[in-house]
Amino acid sequence: MPTPRESILAALHARLAALPATALRGEVLPERVPAEGLLILRDGEPGEPEVTLSPVAYHYQHRAEIEAVVQGADRDAAFDALIASIGTTLTADRTLGGLCDWVEAEAPRPVDLPVEGAASLKAGVIPVVLHYTTADPLV
Repeated sequence: MPTPRESILAALHARLAALPATALRGEVLPERVPAEGLLILRDGEPGEPEVTLSPVAYHYQHRAEIEAVVQGADRDAAFDALIASIGTTLTADRTLGGLCDWVEAEAPRPVDLPVEGAASLKAGVIPVVLHYTTADPLV
């Protein structure tokens, strides 16, 4: 049985996979970016939990990241549409089916990346804060 942390990350990846862009998890940037765009979910850091006693509970604000990448002549509009679709997906169910208490994305940090002999890439990292509670930091 997967841990709550893994269940939440898998559910977030599944939500991203439902978008038109290709969604990967923990992969390196491939040589080619699909026309619809590319999303790479990075597991991130759970950080230090707040602990409550009786019963013991660990409250995390886990910071994962979504790397969004588009390529092509109209990359600004494509990037904007991709970011908006991520926002719509996350706000539609902020508990990921009841697996976590709250999911909150932060504004992306976009950059333009030149590619030798091809259209430039527009990429951005979107921090996503996953609020959840577990009874044990390892389970």
